[in-house]
Amino acid sequence: MAHDHSGHTDHPGHEHEHGHDHGRGHDHGRGRPHGHSHGHGHAHHHAPADFGRAFAIGITLNMAFVLAEAGAGLWSGSLALLADAGHNLSDVLSLVLAWGATVLARRQPTARRTYGLRKATILASLANAVLLLVAVGAIGSEAVRRFAEPDAVAPWPVIVVASIGVVINTATALLFMRGGKEDLNIRGAFLHMAGDAAVSLAVVVGALAMMATGFLWIDPALSLVIVAVILLGTWGLLRDSVDMALDAVPNGIDPAAVRAWLCGLPGVTEVHDLHIWAMSTTETALTAHVTRPVNAEPDAFLHDACEGLARRFGIGHSTLQVECGDAAHCRLAPAEVV
Repeated sequence: MAHDHSGHTDHPGHEHEHGHDHGRGHDHGRGRPHGHSHGHGHAHHHAPADFGRAFAIGITLNMAFVLAEAGAGLWSGSLALLADAGHNLSDVLSLVLAWGATVLARRQPTARRTYGLRKATILASLANAVLLLVAVGAIGSEAVRRFAEPDAVAPWPVIVVASIGVVINTATALLFMRGGKEDLNIRGAFLHMAGDAAVSLAVVVGALAMMATGFLWIDPALSLVIVAVILLGTWGLLRDSVDMALDAVPNGIDPAAVRAWLCGLPGVTEVHDLHIWAMSTTETALTAHVTRPVNAEPDAFLHDACEGLARRFGIGHSTLQVECGDAAHCRLAPAEVV
C-alpha cells in the first residue's frame, strides 16, 4: 500500500529523511541551520490481507445457520439453541464489521485523514467485543430465569442442528486461521468461529445428557457454560482492542527494548519523546527524538535505523528526529511531557 507524504512541511532548521523498507530514500532541505532530521520508515507488507472471499463465505453460511438454529430452538423449546443462535447472529454482525473495516483500511490517505482509515480495523475489533458482551448479558439473564422455571426440550432437533453448527463454524474458522496471528481484526473473526464450534459441540453433548438423565436443568446450565466460553474468548479481544484504541504499545513490542536499541545506535547519546502505537491491527508506528553529535551525517543513520526497527521489532512506520548537541534544549525531552 502506498503512503502519501505530501502532507509533510519543511520547517526552518529541519531535514527530512524518508527511509523506506524497499530501500529507497529521499532527502529534503539538507544543510538547514539546526541540523534536525526526520526519518520515515514504512513496511508495506503489513497492510491488511485480503480476506474478502473468506468473509463472504463465512457470512453466508452463518446467516443461513442462524435462521435454521433459531427456528429449531423455538420449535424444540431449547434455550441452548436459542442462545447459540443469538451468539451466531452477533458473529454474523461481527464478520460484517470486520469485513467493512478491512475494506476501509485499504483506502488511500487524504489531506485530512493522513493515515487513511486504518484505525477502522481497531474500532471494528472493539465493536465486536462489545457486541459479544451484550449477547452474554442476554443469554445469562434468560438462563437464570430457566433455572427457576425449566422448560421441556425436544432433544433430536437440538442434536441435528447443533451438529450442523459444529461443521459450519469449524469450516468458517479455518478460513481465518492463517491471518489470526498477524491481524487482531482477523483474530477476532477466527476466535468467534472457533468458539462457536466448541459451543455447538457442547450443545450436542448437553442434549444427549438430557436424553439419558431427563434432567431439564441441563439446558440452562449449558447456557451458562456458553456464557463462560464467550467471556473467556472475548476478554483478550476486548483488552487488546481497547489498548490499541488508546494508542498503547502493541503486544509483542517491548518499549524498553526499543529504547535500548535506539540508544545503542552509532553516535546516539540520548533518546526521548518515544511513542509507539498501532496505526491499524496490522501496522505499527513509532516517533522519537534521538540526540547525536553536531555535524553528524544523518542520511545513512536514519535509513539504517528505520530498516532496523522494521526488521527487529516489526515497526514499519518510523519517524525519527535527530537533534544535535544537548537534548535539554528540546521542550519534549522531559519524560512527563507528551
